[in-house]
Amino acid sequence: MKLFSKDRGFTLIELMIVVAIIGILSAVAIPKFADMIEKAREGTTKGNIGAIKSAISIYYGDNNGIWPNDLNTSSKFGNYLDKLPAVKVRHKGGYILSGTCNTVTYLTALPTNLTAAIPTNGDGWAYYSGSGDVWVYNSQTDLSGTSYVYYGSD
Repeated sequence: MKLFSKDRGFTLIELMIVVAIIGILSAVAIPKFADMIEKAREGTTKGNIGAIKSAISIYYGDNNGIWPNDLNTSSKFGNYLDKLPAVKVRHKGGYILSGTCNTVTYLTALPTNLTAAIPTNGDGWAYYSGSGDVWVYNSQTDLSGTSYVYYGSD
């Protein structure tokens, strides 16, 4: 009676089945993981726009109803926001946003249709000093189909 035989291990078919299962799981999990990362970036961008809008509101209150002329943190506005946070979203198709841009495009008038007025190849923030409005300077859509320009408008 043998307790241990010399023929131990897996057969080639068993190894192939395991590799196939791992491949199938990877094919399903990796795109879901990439979407989760982009959702986190979208949430971070929404949080960053909230911080900017809060600083703008405090500036407005402290300066007797005057909106900041610019969001330059080396100016007087820097007392309300140490550093302008970056837009963290990175659109998957079309023009790819950098995910690190914190530049600001200053508009002289508030567009009536933001998605038509804001380019799909923009990056960073847009700011209108006439009303203190700030939004993402790119009209592409996020994972749920909402245009980036509407972040912070709710």
